[in-house]
Amino acid sequence: MAKTGESHVSHHDHQSCIQQALDTAANLCERRGLNLTPIRRRVLEIVWRSHEPIGAYQILAELAKERDKAAPPTVYRALDFLIDAGLVHRIDSLNAFVGCGEPTHPHIAQFIVCRRCHRVAEIDDPAINDLLTERSREIGFRIEPSSLELKGLCSDCEAAASE
Repeated sequence: MAKTGESHVSHHDHQSCIQQALDTAANLCERRGLNLTPIRRRVLEIVWRSHEPIGAYQILAELAKERDKAAPPTVYRALDFLIDAGLVHRIDSLNAFVGCGEPTHPHIAQFIVCRRCHRVAEIDDPAINDLLTERSREIGFRIEPSSLELKGLCSDCEAAASE
């Protein structure tokens, strides 16, 4: 299971992780003929900075430190681009965003969201994708790249609740 919560990842070179995500995004956009503008790149970098879900207004606050005229539409347009390009996932239940660890292949992102602390873990299981795709075709649907959210308690919150 790929963990999104930084506090649960040991010996992680986060700066290298961010750089790899940015390099992958630049290569992917170039191959697809997409324009990864400096603002889009910066929003992606902010999203990737901690592996924790981040809201649009938190992103805006970061941009406002660097740019005088940062405004909500700027952030939302950048996020829309990044989602459409498969570089970022939206966590609907948290109204937040996380970077996609596998942007080179369209997939149904599978997330487990802790209902107490909001920690998010992505499962990226091809068998789940295949099953959902097969079942949707059987009933006459084509699933677009999207996300599936399952709610529960992470092990830390579960342990705290049982104490």
